[in-house]
Amino acid sequence: MSAPLEAAGGSGPSSLDLLHPTLAHHVVNTLGWPGLRPLQREALAPLIDGDDAVLLAPTAGGKTEAALFPLLTAMAGRTGNGLSLLYVCPIKALLNNLLPRVQAYAGWMGRTAELWHGDVTSAGRQRILRGRPDILLTTPESIESMLVSTKVDHRDFFRNLHGIVVDEVHAFAGDDRGWHMLAVLERLGRVAGRSIQRVGLSATVGNPDDLLTWLQGSMAGKRPGRVIAPDLRLPRLGQVPDEPPPGEVQLDYVGSLHNAAKVIASLHRGEKRLVFCDSRKYVEELGHTLRELGVTTFLSHASLALDERRRAEAAFSEARDCVIVATSTLELGIDVGDLDRVIQINAPGTVASFLQRIGRTGRRRGSARNCLFLAVDTGGLLDAAGLLHLWGRHWVEPVVPTPEPRHIVAQQLLALCLQEPEVGERLWPEWWGDLEPFHQGAPIAAHLIREGFISLDDGLMMIGPEAEKRFGRRHFMELTSVFTAPPQFTALNGRTEIGRVDPALLAADERESGPRRLLLAGRTWQVTWVDWRRQRCFVEPVEGGGGKAKWDSGGHLGSFFHLTRAVREVLLGTDPKVRLTQRAVDALAQAREEYMELVHPGGSVIVRGDSGDLRWWTWAGARANLTLAATLGRAADPKQHPSDACLRMNADLDPRTWAAVKREAAERITLPDVGVRALDGLKFNAALPQHLAERTLSARLADVEGARTLLEEPTRFVNT
Repeated sequence: MSAPLEAAGGSGPSSLDLLHPTLAHHVVNTLGWPGLRPLQREALAPLIDGDDAVLLAPTAGGKTEAALFPLLTAMAGRTGNGLSLLYVCPIKALLNNLLPRVQAYAGWMGRTAELWHGDVTSAGRQRILRGRPDILLTTPESIESMLVSTKVDHRDFFRNLHGIVVDEVHAFAGDDRGWHMLAVLERLGRVAGRSIQRVGLSATVGNPDDLLTWLQGSMAGKRPGRVIAPDLRLPRLGQVPDEPPPGEVQLDYVGSLHNAAKVIASLHRGEKRLVFCDSRKYVEELGHTLRELGVTTFLSHASLALDERRRAEAAFSEARDCVIVATSTLELGIDVGDLDRVIQINAPGTVASFLQRIGRTGRRRGSARNCLFLAVDTGGLLDAAGLLHLWGRHWVEPVVPTPEPRHIVAQQLLALCLQEPEVGERLWPEWWGDLEPFHQGAPIAAHLIREGFISLDDGLMMIGPEAEKRFGRRHFMELTSVFTAPPQFTALNGRTEIGRVDPALLAADERESGPRRLLLAGRTWQVTWVDWRRQRCFVEPVEGGGGKAKWDSGGHLGSFFHLTRAVREVLLGTDPKVRLTQRAVDALAQAREEYMELVHPGGSVIVRGDSGDLRWWTWAGARANLTLAATLGRAADPKQHPSDACLRMNADLDPRTWAAVKREAAERITLPDVGVRALDGLKFNAALPQHLAERTLSARLADVEGARTLLEEPTRFVNT
């Protein structure tokens, strides 16, 4: 852990006076800190007073201590025993990593902290229920499980709950887990009989005030709350700071994943390197190649078995001259020791992700944050250059909650019927107060009753037969997760689980002969037997290559509006404010030459190709292009899947009619249509009327503002 810096002007010692004396003693004498960091000082008074807050600081900026020290101080001033504080994280590995620290801080105060998530044994949970800790590190799904479990007296267990810390709050706010968490917090407040203090921790986000309002849920405007971010500058998009952000960042173009492996193997020998890939397939292929090149290499991604990941991360943290190749599983602050270097293959999907990743370096005194981008293709080069252009302007994406989460409302109504023996047909809205998604919950409740998901008995709601049929397996565990994961088969070597693979890799392919080979955990395996009924396969290690890696991408829609527009600026000649290798300079020049006719500084272009096909090069992102295609009607080609950069138009469209088409479209922007099969990815869609499920998914596929921007821009026709 890095030592905090003393405050300028010497205000550190006075800030320690606000802490409980025992805590202040340990900060100075056990941790050896001369004082508190600015974030930690500024958080003390409001958090001790019970205010809600969002605390922002770079990775390793002392956010955990900024939240826990004042909350432990406030805890010491209250009466009552048992669970007082929840500490919630988006991933179990981060909770595991934090537990020793939190236990140490709690122990100074004579308090206890425990861990509860899906990997904790039944015996461990029973021990927690018998001797309730003061602090519980957990996930929203585990809280939901406790609320609906017949083995937990939730009113007794949560009766002394006063606060919750949400670590990496931006990771929750940007997807459905965030709405689920807020809904569970509203129920917890009602169970505890008080409004619960909420403290969110995050690295840089583009809209911290909105994030605070979202985190406060139904209590927004009713409880005091503030954003505390003394170390961060947050200019708006369009403001160009004089100085680029701190950090040593370089962009290189290597042309292939194999070349990337050769660069990683030859550069930075003797250093500990963390390589990020944004696909599990790339992690496996790169890890395998690095091992063939003699590099000590470890792997981490979500489809590897838990023990496999833990072994890799533990070995990596203890080694020196080595590489760990990972997806975003190692993005969120898990401690893998002192890193020398972060390397990024192509580009992450957001500037926020890049900030998390570069923040893994520069934690040792005298070292600087650094990241080397290795682009393996032209698309990756342009994405990286666009992202780094935005980063150079100090711009970070706003965190936008997923729109219209009606399926979460359905899930919560069913969960409440499991939690409570009696739920009044007209009283259920009281459980969520003014939380936005529940404002329109009445039609959803009526549908659940009508379709048998909820049964009525004299005005009281209870779980119905249809809910038992669809979600009742394993004590309704399906109800605690808000995501639908694509099916995967477990790969076993003897009794040892290696990981999970896409079943498509196991199906026979008439074009191939010989045994099937998989690439998993950076090694090649030969499939010896497939148990289709139990969804597992048995494998044996083999030498050499030929193994394949594949996973369902989950319907990734591509880049968002601002990133794709930044790529357009790069193609128009803007270079990111980072070091470019000569290979990157040459590759960018070639890309600009190739796309010369497809970008224009005065707006967008519609290009008729040699074959007569017509494409509108919007550079607006796939969501905006989907929205434009729906809005333009017959002016757009109906048989298309728009990309980030363009969409196909009706070949009969000409400049004379385009102005009228565009003007009419700007007055009635339309959400994209969705197919019935697309609803399978929306969990609990079966508990919604189909038209409401379709409206929810349409809203999530759309970018109305991006589409409006394009319709308001000048457009010119070009013949190539």
